[in-house]
Amino acid sequence: MKALIEQLKEQGLLKTPAIIRAFEVVDRVGFVKPEFVTDAGLNEPLPIGFGQTISQPLTVAFMLELLQPQPGQRVLDVGSGSAWTTALLAELVGPSGKVYAIERIPQLKTFGQENLKRAGYQNVEFFSGDGARGLSEFAPFDRIQVAAAAREVPPALLAQLAVDGRLVIPLGEYVQDVTVIEKRARGQYREQRFPGFQFVPLITD
Repeated sequence: MKALIEQLKEQGLLKTPAIIRAFEVVDRVGFVKPEFVTDAGLNEPLPIGFGQTISQPLTVAFMLELLQPQPGQRVLDVGSGSAWTTALLAELVGPSGKVYAIERIPQLKTFGQENLKRAGYQNVEFFSGDGARGLSEFAPFDRIQVAAAAREVPPALLAQLAVDGRLVIPLGEYVQDVTVIEKRARGQYREQRFPGFQFVPLITD
């Protein structure tokens, strides 16, 4: 993992000291299937079952640098999967913050919860459901990260984003733009797009 972190730093993908430290603390090896433990340090996505993957470290680093989670913030993690990114978010917001992780596939929710329990984080709550609907009962969120591709931004997620909050989501059908949306005021947004990514689709009911 150390070699991978150095590679991401050299490529300019890991820049923020807190995010670099989170990568150092939260070892990806604890969030992969047993048969892929020896591949955990590779810069590539790995299968976690049910047609899903643990994301490529390059992509996770890129999205976290756009998201810029801060200590004490409330974060919604949509498509938590193996919970590696969930753990990184938990590390970044610290004990005064809270991560709400939502996963559509019940078996992956259980897998992620078990991984996170071993990692020792107490500031995460898991939910099973449709990530495109968010978790309105816990909104607003300072940060929302979506780990699956949507054709358009789910309206519920925009509604649940706090003013001055930030949403990072892949948008597109076959090849996606990682898109960062900042909520400047109610109904006022600033958007930036970064092309050339591929994610599993965000499935909504």
